[in-house]
Amino acid sequence: MKYTVIAVGKLKERFWKDACAEYLKRLGGYAKVEVREVADIDPARAGGVDASRNREGASILSSIPDRAHVILLAIEGRERSSEEFSRCLDQLALGGDSDIVFIIGGSDGVSDAVRARANETLSFGRITMPHNLARVVLLEQVYRAIKISRGEPYHK
Repeated sequence: MKYTVIAVGKLKERFWKDACAEYLKRLGGYAKVEVREVADIDPARAGGVDASRNREGASILSSIPDRAHVILLAIEGRERSSEEFSRCLDQLALGGDSDIVFIIGGSDGVSDAVRARANETLSFGRITMPHNLARVVLLEQVYRAIKISRGEPYHK
């Protein structure tokens, strides 16, 4: 399996970078995982929120491989337990989808074109969380899903 996380914005603080690096290291033994950062666009410089979302969206769309199954992280998306998420990833793999892309949009969301490209949406609940934290939670949940799928213990 190959997992790609496309995230708007760069991790600036060391603690976010360290947390992501830890899960990327753990995932390395199980799957190919790549994080692609696309530039966040300041709405004031882009001509408004819609313009910045569209420019970010164009960068996101150009980073998605053609045959990838795309899962957009969105507050209104489908909530899944860790076990359900693990089964979802297993079903995608069994169905021949070996290239999974997760999208974490910018602070103003994503463009309509990105929403249209997504095969499904996933929510970590109705809470609002910083995009940096969403990236860490996503990587942790992918790692947890793989461990569940393999029947391996997960260090708590």
